[in-house]
Amino acid sequence: HMRRRATGEKTFPYRARRDREPLRALAQQLTDWLRRDMAILERAEPVMPVEDRAADTWEPLVAVADHAGGDWPERARAAAVEMTREHNETGEISDRLRLLIDCRTAFADDLALPTAELLHRLRGLEESPWREFGPTGLTAMKLGSLLKEYGIRSATIRFPGSGQAKGYQRADFADAWTRY
Repeated sequence: HMRRRATGEKTFPYRARRDREPLRALAQQLTDWLRRDMAILERAEPVMPVEDRAADTWEPLVAVADHAGGDWPERARAAAVEMTREHNETGEISDRLRLLIDCRTAFADDLALPTAELLHRLRGLEESPWREFGPTGLTAMKLGSLLKEYGIRSATIRFPGSGQAKGYQRADFADAWTRY
């Protein structure tokens, strides 16, 4: 899964002296492989997980991934979604990223919140889109769907004084809040 690097997380940087020749060899292998099937690739119309300008940008890579087979089609589509998700066409942050930010505000200092309470707090945030999100405002199902992309899922939690309820734990947001 492609995701943003967390603060303090190490990646291996590209180094021209070390990496140039192996990458040139790989580029030549890819060129030879793709050249044989160029006519097929030029006619390809892959199903795209993104739209508009993002689809135009990602279509060649997704077509090559489909042609390669294996797990490449899924990986290419996941990358397209992940890399275009944060900002929409106008440069504003996406609903998904806005929700992540607003959940941090809604949680305040609580360690866990019932889904109904989290929704209530989100809908009550000034200048948030959640009150008018969809025909009835943000729903538990849509909340779960948007957060699922960050690996955040609701669970049955025991809340003092009110018993068990479906809800979210602050700890489940920690990784996503660090990365985004």
